[in-house]
Amino acid sequence: MAPQKRSRSKTGTLTAGQGSRARAAGGIVCGHLLKIIRERIPLTQSRLAEELGIDTTTVQSWESGRRSLAAVSSAQFLRLKRCLLGRGAQPMLLPLLDLAVEADSVIEYSLDDTLNSDDFTQHPLHSWVFTRASTHMITWALTGEQPTVLPNAPASTPRRRGPTPGSPLLPTPQRDKLFANLRRTAEIADRAGEDGSLLRRQALYLCAYDTSVDTHSWLADMRERRPTPLRHASWTPAWSDARSVATSLTRYGDIETLQAFIERGMGEDASEMANLNYWAHWLGLDPVPRASDAFMSDVDGRSWEALPLLRNLADRLDPSRGAVDLNIHSVWALISSKPGVLSADLELHRDLTARVGRLLDSDVISRQARRELENVHYGLRLSSR
Repeated sequence: MAPQKRSRSKTGTLTAGQGSRARAAGGIVCGHLLKIIRERIPLTQSRLAEELGIDTTTVQSWESGRRSLAAVSSAQFLRLKRCLLGRGAQPMLLPLLDLAVEADSVIEYSLDDTLNSDDFTQHPLHSWVFTRASTHMITWALTGEQPTVLPNAPASTPRRRGPTPGSPLLPTPQRDKLFANLRRTAEIADRAGEDGSLLRRQALYLCAYDTSVDTHSWLADMRERRPTPLRHASWTPAWSDARSVATSLTRYGDIETLQAFIERGMGEDASEMANLNYWAHWLGLDPVPRASDAFMSDVDGRSWEALPLLRNLADRLDPSRGAVDLNIHSVWALISSKPGVLSADLELHRDLTARVGRLLDSDVISRQARRELENVHYGLRLSSR
């Protein structure tokens, strides 16, 4: 997602932009992450405020989400990050602040009724393909589950005093409103056809986190509105949509839809590469921003390297994952297209051999997935000689 424009304060201090309108959810994700970064240093709110030359109440309003960091200028936002780094913040946490601001922009937009018009092109989900890291920042506020990109606190981190939120989880009424507006957004994008395909796909994916009793049936109904990809289809926006919805439905125990997609939507070189291209972008191995899903049609896979992708996919060969059949197929397809990757890392070879063995001993995978795993197992044996 594109970075939000930040309004400049005339005084040059780290305060909210002059004349900015009230925000529905403020900076709830970015504020909570800022609090985590500050506490892990550790640094008090008053000390951080003193370092920045601002009031303690400003830091408090940032961390509570009442005031969004998106309202400060880019230069001032960078100054905050430099200050935190200079005081001993974990370096890998600071880039996450940008992802958190992006997440807040989606949450704020989805909660603002005045902006949920039929002009879907203004939606933050419309023209920026999200990665796993940015998506999990959003779902942090929807489920309370810590993003995988955020490392656990070091053992030396002081414990918080008193009852404080453990996550930026939105209150139930706001979550309900956000999901209702996301459903409406997905339906508007659906009526727009191909022009709204990315917005529809990404809104549907977020809606899968809704625990309402009718979510599964609503997602299934949205799936039926788009034609099922033809057998061994090449990439199209509808292909991306079908893949995303099929994986989302596994949250509700619907494995058959994903298995049908693998059987019908995979098989051609173009669709296999589209799947791998998407994995690379989703997992952050393709750092180039994408304005649409069309990058998946690149048949050369030039924007990512095979070995890092295989390492990431190997971690997903877990029988407890609902989309394990797709993960197996993706590993099989990657090795089939890049056979030399199996002998490039001995430790990965051992890990992959163990994971494949455990899955072959399980009874949770489809017959097609088992055949593909057996091929992977055979390839592992050959590459070890």
